[in-house]
Amino acid sequence: MKVPFFDYPQLYKKDKLLIDEKLDLIMNRGAFILQNDLVEFEKKLAKYTGAKHALGVANGTDAIWLSVMACGLKPGDEVLMPSHTYVATPAAVNFLGITPILVDCSDDHLMCLDDLNKKISSHTKAVMPVQLNGRTLNMDQLNDIATKNDLIIIEDAAQGLGSKFKGKMAGTFGIAGTYSFYPAKTLGCFGDGGAIVTNDTGLYKTLYELRDHGRDEAGNYKRWGLNSRLDNMQAGILLAKLEILDNEIKRRREIANLYHDALSIFKEIKLPPKPDEESAHFDTFQNYEIDCNDRDNLKSHLASKDVGTIIQWGGKAIHQIKALNLHTILPKTDKLFEGCLLLPMNTTLTNQQVEYVIDSIIEFYA
Repeated sequence: MKVPFFDYPQLYKKDKLLIDEKLDLIMNRGAFILQNDLVEFEKKLAKYTGAKHALGVANGTDAIWLSVMACGLKPGDEVLMPSHTYVATPAAVNFLGITPILVDCSDDHLMCLDDLNKKISSHTKAVMPVQLNGRTLNMDQLNDIATKNDLIIIEDAAQGLGSKFKGKMAGTFGIAGTYSFYPAKTLGCFGDGGAIVTNDTGLYKTLYELRDHGRDEAGNYKRWGLNSRLDNMQAGILLAKLEILDNEIKRRREIANLYHDALSIFKEIKLPPKPDEESAHFDTFQNYEIDCNDRDNLKSHLASKDVGTIIQWGGKAIHQIKALNLHTILPKTDKLFEGCLLLPMNTTLTNQQVEYVIDSIIEFYA
């Protein structure tokens, strides 16, 4: 049996009828940029997340960049963020002349709030939690820290759509939250795409102008802006797939249960919390990231069994990428990257494939 880490052709085939119907309507209308499908998607995304406003943009990186711009952060300011993230998170900040300050991780692989507390300085203006792997940080504790230190919160929820903390969805805790719709995401399009959600109407208006060359809803130029529009075909695909998102999340949680029930007997593997194990968290399992002994040999063993696995971010946390010159000491993150591994986790997987992955892991450790 072969179990690719992600089966991109199957991603289209499994929802082909749903997607083809939507694309046929869009193509025959010639509705490609800033059309009704995008407006409808933005409205439904806002409703789904519980946010007042949602805005489609070209990709998840732009979503972060535009949010930081709109919040008025300036060169010389500092933004706290975890090192266990994609390079887009610090890059979006860096290109605005703002300094990313990297924070260690905690046992659940998310940002360590104790380490964050220690790194707040007079230059710190914002904190950017990364809602990683379909899990939302303890936002009560982060809000307390942010309020005490007069910091704004901009969430990188690229991997967090659908996940919740105490019933509130990732992306809706701060002044702005950002999402990515890269194809492998829980809600993914067939190219690049992103969105920003906010409850701040003034910020929404600024973002609306920034994403389309500085133009407001009437087409008047109000400021310098960028070209970062979510194209209408991708919006249509996302609109169709948003209708089945809850079923997609349900399936991911079923797969997570299969992994947990079979692999929790091994002391050599630290697993993510089981679905519903922690009442405050609703996890969507965008990824299934384990921390294991003898990781590299396990990865090689699984490859020999035609099971695809990935070490996130090409195997390096941000502070470990020498070319970025973000030198800092993060011992927990360093330790994690000696053992972290992503197992196959997506809704194209059959139960038989999941069981084959499990059996292959059992074979290695047994």
